[in-house]
Amino acid sequence: MKNSKALCIAVASGKGGTGKTTVATSLALSLTPQENVLFLDCDVEAPNGHLFLRPRIEAEKKAVILIPRIDVEKCLTCGKCVEVCQFHALAEIGKSIMIFPQLCHGCGSCAWHCPSKAIKEIKNPIGVLEAGLALKGIRFAHGILTISEPMATPIIRQLKKWQKTETGSVIIQDAPPGASCSVVETLRGADFALLVSEPTPFGLHDLKQVLDILKEMNIPGGVIINRDGIGDFQVDQFLKQNHIPIMMRIPYSTEIASAVAAGKTLLDVSSNYGLEFKTLFSQIKKRVMENETC
Repeated sequence: MKNSKALCIAVASGKGGTGKTTVATSLALSLTPQENVLFLDCDVEAPNGHLFLRPRIEAEKKAVILIPRIDVEKCLTCGKCVEVCQFHALAEIGKSIMIFPQLCHGCGSCAWHCPSKAIKEIKNPIGVLEAGLALKGIRFAHGILTISEPMATPIIRQLKKWQKTETGSVIIQDAPPGASCSVVETLRGADFALLVSEPTPFGLHDLKQVLDILKEMNIPGGVIINRDGIGDFQVDQFLKQNHIPIMMRIPYSTEIASAVAAGKTLLDVSSNYGLEFKTLFSQIKKRVMENETC
């Protein structure tokens, strides 16, 4: 938050179905109009933030990745491109080089190292980016990965770069579930990670994986316990032993479940949640400032 730059909060979870998007969208709505909010749905394989924030899409852009094309007239079949490709997207077969586009990460190493300049990078569409204004003036954007495309990371990276942030704004990034590379890309550059978990053995197992990522990336974080009242106390005990703050509890409730199924947020269930999320936001800002002074 130094120099009033945008404050980026990533909302993540170790597993799907914990209520991560419910928390992310409710937080975004609670902060407006006091804060200038940008909501990025980075769960590009199954984005659903739009179901709650109901944006009016006004801009669209193709998400692409640069993949190699080989000029066989120039190719020396020296194998240098195969050697430098750490993703095994190229293979030397006989007297030719074969390309596997779906393994390519678009790093450009093959073209850079080709001694005969036989490799040209071409644009390969992998999805689409969409943006517009959502409820209460929230700036909204999400990525949609094309079905059959294997890599979500490039489109998440492009989504984050596409939407320009303004000084003093708040960015809320709804991460994919799990602890994969796409989650790491979403968390990259975040000031704080809000982890949503449920008090069950599965919830604890997957929460630990994301906490390990935060530790490795040196990102401060806290936990929201959703469906509080079910399961057991293992999550509470683990967080207490490791001095990880529980920043909010959302009780198990059929009323909340029905509301979410109807595309409503926690603020629609009770106005008290608006106050709770504002308090949560104040706690996040305080922890970010404390982390910056360490």
